[in-house]
Amino acid sequence: MEMQMAERLKKLPPYLFADLRRKMNTAREKGVKVISLGIGDPDKPTPDPVVQELCRAINDTSDIHRQRYGCDVPVPDFPEAVKSFYKRRHDVDLDDDQIVTTMGSKDSIVKFCMGIMNPGDVGIAPVPGYPTYNIGHVFASAVTYQVPLLKENDFLVDFDAIPGEVKRLAKIMWLNYPNNPTTAVADLDFFQKAVDFARENDILIAHDNAYGENTYEGYKAPSILQVDGADEVAVEFFSLSKAFNMTGWRAGFVIGNKSAVGLLRTVKENIDNGSLRAIQFAAAKALSLAEEIIPPINEVYRKRRDMVVDVLNKNGWNIEKPKGTIYVWAPVPEKYKGLSGDFATDLLEKTGVVVTPGLGYGQWGEGYFRISLTYPDEVLEEALSRIMDLNI
Repeated sequence: MEMQMAERLKKLPPYLFADLRRKMNTAREKGVKVISLGIGDPDKPTPDPVVQELCRAINDTSDIHRQRYGCDVPVPDFPEAVKSFYKRRHDVDLDDDQIVTTMGSKDSIVKFCMGIMNPGDVGIAPVPGYPTYNIGHVFASAVTYQVPLLKENDFLVDFDAIPGEVKRLAKIMWLNYPNNPTTAVADLDFFQKAVDFARENDILIAHDNAYGENTYEGYKAPSILQVDGADEVAVEFFSLSKAFNMTGWRAGFVIGNKSAVGLLRTVKENIDNGSLRAIQFAAAKALSLAEEIIPPINEVYRKRRDMVVDVLNKNGWNIEKPKGTIYVWAPVPEKYKGLSGDFATDLLEKTGVVVTPGLGYGQWGEGYFRISLTYPDEVLEEALSRIMDLNI
């Protein structure tokens, strides 16, 4: 028996990174020695103190609850660590009912949409942007209005350019700074504009702060919750994946507006059973040691960023070194006439190097490609050497 695809799945574009993996496998089958710079998955190990805390918790025979559902017997240390972390980092005070711990961000973005959106509701998502915002809308049977992030506006959302009818209908607006894929950063004045926009139009702001701790040269990314009264109109998603080298651990949290956080909690209560207690203990330890753990991780990315940007700039590009994220966002060479898919395909077929075409992040991502810095130095060096050999 062959099952028919659900209508909602038919509305999904091919998932960007799954499509990349398929192309890589096809190239390997043809004998190409593939080097991937496409996916932002840290190559360095999770810091030892976090792993040690996981081992301590999982081996603690005095904890009679260690194997239990993480939602039934949650670890209070995790939300307490969230409170302490945000107070230290942003001087933001959080109440218990403003925090829900999650299994990373991707999972919680979709669940969040399912908790607040009805069929036909409108959500505003930035383009280029993380595909999961739209995916969340699709699974909620909602509709996405794409707002462009343009170079001439420093890849910041132009709130004034959003049509009045969209503002009237929209229920949620996604923001993401430091931004994936453009690497753009935002200051507190921008977030003040976002909060004002939310209040004026009765729209909830959902800020995806996945890269807020991956910053360089003394730049500190603000939280939208630093804006006075932001917790009335905004939530912030945080993941330990990138800043703490914990992508596979699936640990994160959502904070802010109490009712919105509560709705996500309700969805989670009905769909998932929380994270293993040992992972919650380890996540709490990671947050408590953030000031010790994060700087050396960022120093690795800073050096790689410098190497990639310097090589590209010596070979015809003109790229500013990003202040945040773990990526480099670069324009497609002129000979490809702005077609990022053609460039990425040519690069893979002729050199075996995989980069992410900007079009994969939406129509306004066309003309660019993304390089991830989450690969060993020698891999990046070899990939850059192959790219330069293409004489583009």
